[in-house]
Amino acid sequence: MTVRTRIAPSPTGDPHVGTAYIALFNLCFARQHGGQFILRIEDTDRVRSTQASEQMILDSLRWLGLDWDEGPDVGGPHGPYRQSERGAIYTEHADWLIEQGHAFKCYRTADELEALRESRREAGLHLALKPQDLALDPAEQSRREAEGYPYVVRMQVPSDGVCVIDDMLRGRIEVDWAQVDAQILLKSDGMPTYHLANVVDDHLMGITHVLRGEEWINSAPKHKLLYEYFGWTLPQLCHMPLLRNPDKSKLSKRKNPTSINYYRRMGFLPQAVTNYLGRMGWSMPDDREKFSLDEMMASFDIHRVSLGGPVFDLEKLTWLNGVYIREDLDDAALMRALQAWAFNERYVGEILPQIRPRISTLSDAMPLAGHFFAGLPAVSETSFEGIDLERETLLELLQFLVWRFEAVGDWNKEALLGEVKELAGHFELKMKAFLAPVFIAVTGSAHSTSVLDAMAILGSDMTRARLRHAIEVLGGVSKKQAKRFEKRYRELG
Repeated sequence: MTVRTRIAPSPTGDPHVGTAYIALFNLCFARQHGGQFILRIEDTDRVRSTQASEQMILDSLRWLGLDWDEGPDVGGPHGPYRQSERGAIYTEHADWLIEQGHAFKCYRTADELEALRESRREAGLHLALKPQDLALDPAEQSRREAEGYPYVVRMQVPSDGVCVIDDMLRGRIEVDWAQVDAQILLKSDGMPTYHLANVVDDHLMGITHVLRGEEWINSAPKHKLLYEYFGWTLPQLCHMPLLRNPDKSKLSKRKNPTSINYYRRMGFLPQAVTNYLGRMGWSMPDDREKFSLDEMMASFDIHRVSLGGPVFDLEKLTWLNGVYIREDLDDAALMRALQAWAFNERYVGEILPQIRPRISTLSDAMPLAGHFFAGLPAVSETSFEGIDLERETLLELLQFLVWRFEAVGDWNKEALLGEVKELAGHFELKMKAFLAPVFIAVTGSAHSTSVLDAMAILGSDMTRARLRHAIEVLGGVSKKQAKRFEKRYRELG
């Protein structure tokens, strides 16, 4: 048997370090067994998936040295490798499940579903809805079907008993069927959910081992059941521990920079980031801290993975990156690294139009453009003393901007201007007054190049990191403030 593993990211935002972490371990496991590593794009979310996000995933994984044998850009015998191009395959399999009695069309409305869950909540029952809970009166079912009501396809699931999952790291896992929903397999727009597409694609692409995050443990019974319905062999499952913040909470962009783009923009070396991700819950046989990807693949053993939540510590990564710079890069290599990082024609070419109208001598360039070549600006509370806003309003403004920017799919000046205009109207501020603290947070100065252009050039990850940094410099947002901000933010719609 040829070992085949895969990574299946969704192109719905900045490429996440968690994706790279799982990709790294799938790659190492495949190479340890002389197998193949496949990249599949799960782009069935028509609203949030973008081509730009997909390209960032490909670029960031390649930057880290994580190459794949088959994928949307390199092809392979099991394509297409984008789920949006495999719709007919999923429909065919969903129809077969319906014909065999393993799935059914559900015409329940959103309001009806909420009412069903509320009644179960009041009765102190599991909120998982079973086929019998969702069943309509036969006459009503026929009426809705005849009138062309929208429907989803759901799978049949048991109401009682226990599902046993054999996990490569955790051994026997038991999940009570009472906790498992009659999962949606096909959405009302005809697109598959993760659960159907994941199972069908893994089988058709010959995936033998599935290494994924532990957040998928509760979904494993649905996947095992689908394999049984189709009469297929279930791949070996391995649920990896989740990356954690230093406070042991799940790694999230609200507390830590999570985008690979951020670390690339900050000037981390790819080999240092890959090395550090390899240390997340795993260790070399000799316990050394510093090792190459080739060395990790040569020594890899999945059973050396610790189930304790690995802590993603930015200070430790920074230390390791410094070791790489000092020990592995001579002057010529350091020069090449600097040029590849920021001092290259493409990036400098974006910056020149911003500073050209403002310089009289070449020596004016660096003071004007310095923030484009920096990490987090050296700002303090005193940097914001000239801003004529109450502290809470200032924090709320910056926090709202972070949240709005998190939802921007196509990162460009026009899109950012639209978000800024809307928030300026909400805070009843003129654009100049609204952008004053943003100038300081993003550029480190009250007087610099256009902050909108700067944010467009810096990118979403670095822009949001600088805004969050300013929030922390200003004292951060307390739990009570966070609740107030979130309530007011929701009112924006």
